[in-house]
Amino acid sequence: MAEVIKLFQYNTLNALFAGLYDGSMTIGELLKHGDLGIGTLDSIDGELVVLDGKAYQTTSKNGNLKVVEVAPTTKVPYAAVVPHQAEVVFKQRYETTDKELEDRIESYYDGANLFRSIKIKGHFKHMHVRMIPQAQSGEKFAEVATRQPEYTAEDVSGTIVGFWTPEMFHGVSVAGYHLHFISEDFSFGGHVMDFVMTDGTVEIGPVDQLDQRFPVQDRNYLFAKFNLDELKEDINKSE
Repeated sequence: MAEVIKLFQYNTLNALFAGLYDGSMTIGELLKHGDLGIGTLDSIDGELVVLDGKAYQTTSKNGNLKVVEVAPTTKVPYAAVVPHQAEVVFKQRYETTDKELEDRIESYYDGANLFRSIKIKGHFKHMHVRMIPQAQSGEKFAEVATRQPEYTAEDVSGTIVGFWTPEMFHGVSVAGYHLHFISEDFSFGGHVMDFVMTDGTVEIGPVDQLDQRFPVQDRNYLFAKFNLDELKEDINKSE
């Protein structure tokens, strides 16, 4: 029997957008469930990139972008990881935009209702990222998102990691692509806004099962009231 590939997700994007930013799962625990993924850190302090079983944080401090490896004791309020196993691999040998590459990736999908893990390693003529700034629980994510610093890099090598989510799971995660980038020299990264890729390798991994975990010890989560229509609108505006 084939191994079941589980996408492990801690908490939901709706909870994050409702302003629940306190970390409640450690990176050490998170990495037991996968070697590739994305998320954010306690107090939504920057972007989380999980690559090859290691976790990295990209932040902006005083206008300077910084990338650090995250300690196992650091906590996250939201993250998703998977034991990535490439089912489709192809070489990208000519210059392409993010939208063009996404269309090519989707041409390999067998149906529209399954999650996929994405890993894109290569050289980028242009990479545009942003990162969420640190905030206190209770602040609306959509308002915090208006203060997100953005950065660009030209002629940079590195890896994009993340997921493609079916439309029917929007709110649990972001419908479509949710991708983070980290440079080969670990000096640049963040939430991917757009890019132009010159060449590289694209891997698409299957997801057979969603393992959704909730912060059951967090009373703020347990008793939160969610305005789902407002949250969906905020996700669409911020992502």
